[in-house]
Amino acid sequence: MDAMTSVHILGIAGTFMGGVAALARELGQAASGSDQAIYPPMSTQLERLGITLDQGYRVDSVPPGTDEVVIGNALSRGNPAVEAVLDAGQRYISGAQWLSERVLPGRDTLAVAGTHGKTTTTTILTWLLEAAGRAPGFLIGGVAEDFGVSARLGRGREFVVEADEYDTAFFDKRSKFVHYRPLVAILNNLEYDHADIFPDVAAIQRQFHHLVRTVPARGRLIVNGEDAHLAEVLAMGCWTPVERFGFSAGLEWHAELLAADGSAFVVHHRGTRVGEVRWPLLGRHNVLNGLAALAAAHAVGVELDAVIPALAHFRSVKRRLEVIGTADGITIYDDFAHHPTAIATTLEGLRARVGGARIVVAMEPRSNSMRLGAHADALAPSLELADEVVFLHRPELSWDAARVIAGVRGHAHAVADSDALLAQLQTRVQPGDHVVFMSNGGFDGAPRRFHAALQAR
Repeated sequence: MDAMTSVHILGIAGTFMGGVAALARELGQAASGSDQAIYPPMSTQLERLGITLDQGYRVDSVPPGTDEVVIGNALSRGNPAVEAVLDAGQRYISGAQWLSERVLPGRDTLAVAGTHGKTTTTTILTWLLEAAGRAPGFLIGGVAEDFGVSARLGRGREFVVEADEYDTAFFDKRSKFVHYRPLVAILNNLEYDHADIFPDVAAIQRQFHHLVRTVPARGRLIVNGEDAHLAEVLAMGCWTPVERFGFSAGLEWHAELLAADGSAFVVHHRGTRVGEVRWPLLGRHNVLNGLAALAAAHAVGVELDAVIPALAHFRSVKRRLEVIGTADGITIYDDFAHHPTAIATTLEGLRARVGGARIVVAMEPRSNSMRLGAHADALAPSLELADEVVFLHRPELSWDAARVIAGVRGHAHAVADSDALLAQLQTRVQPGDHVVFMSNGGFDGAPRRFHAALQAR
């Protein structure tokens, strides 16, 4: 495609599709897009890039004369904009295929897959390659604080992509990550999720096996050596050298904690001490994310002793235990956690940092799996380290909040809307508290609204 082509992105405010938009602009394409829910940080990124945003989906959403329509996986048949594209016979493509055809040819692709930690690990790996002077391209499922954007082409050979197992589009039910054909793939972990498209863990494992099939023999698989589901994936067939990581000294890469909260650890490779990481991130899960990224950087020839010091300045991704601010002695965080395991590990890291201080969780069960109740039984145990929990239990949730509330160790409440949630929090918080808002959606802007309300008290 020449530099004057135009692209319209349906579902542009999603983290992945917003990255596609940024890359399209860099390639010289005129980019516009539509979405139902447009909120920060992606809306901010798109506006800064000068990309025209159109609210909602209509038969006239796609501007006349658009050369290509990129359709996000949240859209399905019956959507007015989709139907108009099909009826008009316009060229359309998925975001994952667009990336594989327009950006990845001729690059060494490093793909980061797993149920949890993809965004953070992708960002760490990109940061390490940047520190090594590789000038990598990247597409991250969030806005990286250190780069200010979620995607860029980069001048170097490497391209780092967050590799999602979710399906590609309404017309392509393969996982997005099978499009990327990576040289190096990180398999971080594998648990049951995406209950709307996967009936069980075995179905997800099959998709991971399909990813493993695409990694060449000259490449590398960086695999969590303590994850039984991933071991089963590798047993289905593997044609690529594997390096395992974890806390066990018997693995090719292992971490030795120097601080219980995960803020300092020693990296060992095949029994040899490589270096010592001291960084701002919290939690054992982030230690594993960092270890996987270091192993992947090493796989493409990066000298780790030269880049480990750069992790001290790593700022991570927006909405990963992001501190919104402090007011009235109360610290407010915005976090993307939406799976019981992610909730538990995030709280574990925060608890190790704040000690006996009160942790209050405001939660919006918003993911498809959450809404369907797939994680209802695991939700209360995942909140074990919280002293108080307020659930935003919208009327459309199909499961009984009362049962979850009864199982929570600390005080727990359910409210029907975000206004009631903020009012409830106002009456419950006290100086010294740490309030964590958890949602994979916009949460009606609740974290910042709460911060503003505290400032006004």
